Amino acid sequence: MITTLMEQQRSVTASSQSPRSPSSQPYLSVSVTDPVKLGNGVQAYVSYRVITRTNLPEYQGPEKIVIRRYSDFIWLRDRLFEKYKGIFIPPLPEKSAVEKFRFSAEFIEMRRQALDIFVNRVASHHELQQSEDLRTFLQADEETMERLRSQETGIFKKKPSDFMQIFKDVQSKVSDVVLGKEKPVEESNPEYEKLKHYIFELENHLAEAQKHAYRLVKRHRELGQSLSDFGKAVKLLGACEGNSLGMAFSELGAKAETLSVKLQKEAHQILMNFEEPLKDYVRAVQSIKATIAERANAFRRHCELAETIKLKEINLNKLSLIRSDRVGEAEMEYNELKAESDEATQTFETIVRLMNEEIVCFQEQKTLDMGTAFHQFAKGQARLANGIADAWRSLLPKLESCSSS
Repeated sequence: MITTLMEQQRSVTASSQSPRSPSSQPYLSVSVTDPVKLGNGVQAYVSYRVITRTNLPEYQGPEKIVIRRYSDFIWLRDRLFEKYKGIFIPPLPEKSAVEKFRFSAEFIEMRRQALDIFVNRVASHHELQQSEDLRTFLQADEETMERLRSQETGIFKKKPSDFMQIFKDVQSKVSDVVLGKEKPVEESNPEYEKLKHYIFELENHLAEAQKHAYRLVKRHRELGQSLSDFGKAVKLLGACEGNSLGMAFSELGAKAETLSVKLQKEAHQILMNFEEPLKDYVRAVQSIKATIAERANAFRRHCELAETIKLKEINLNKLSLIRSDRVGEAEMEYNELKAESDEATQTFETIVRLMNEEIVCFQEQKTLDMGTAFHQFAKGQARLANGIADAWRSLLPKLESCSSS
């Protein structure tokens, strides 16, 4: 099993919070391991062993092992998104729509690593790690998890499982504004507008970089396959000759096959340690956009209630002046609406505060992760180029002797 750079960074953090740590140091470390395909046809799915090690008192013990499937991770992500407004919920890997790739060894391993990263990001977040839903996810038996998934009602059931659907709804409202169907209710905050512009640009550039990284993987694999085919053909050619030229051809074919293996390995390294981190950050930016959409909804709710409060207050004052017998009822409605408005204002202000904190953490982590990914990519390309050059260079004396004889 190949460990990605992102998993290595996570394991470094977890190592300082391991079972060997002093009991005075709280730790929570999670591993997603041992993917197993279960079922057949459209009912087939992959299960994972989720191992939790912790000394936190709210957990059942120092170690807990449960079996989870992809839909359980979706359940946790959706619950967190609904309850922790303003926090950038870590993204999940997307679901493969192509049947032939869904259960390939490479796809399953990539998903396992992405799920491991997701749950550890949640477990290491100072707010999310306190979630009761996280504790349920890490400790409940399979029957309980299945029951919880099937019992989802109300906002959880109605809420789209795809974060981006929320954002598309906001885009639709923007379209209505442009067409004159609806008056816009938006924040007039230059710094916030700057942040939104940055997030949109970042998503575009990351997606473009990830697309070309995929092409690099494909190119390395195709070149590796071509070298392998070429090596086999040249070795057969060498076997026909049977003299010094034949030996030279055989060595040339063997080198080509060796380089083919190097290219295939490097293609896998680029996939896991370069393309996947880029794709992961595309998903992370989409999560941020979903939070931006939630902030827009909270601001709109805050403004709508504030306007309604003003109208209710005017109506209450009128009723008081004429000493209407409906004053008591109107006053009760006003107080209820005022409490609702205060709550909406507090929700919006909390989202703003949390987003400001989250974006700082996101920028710091992105700088670290992207710097590491690009450095490892460049180092791998340099290593591969040197290996290819050395391999071909080692053949030159024998080939030169054949060409001069």
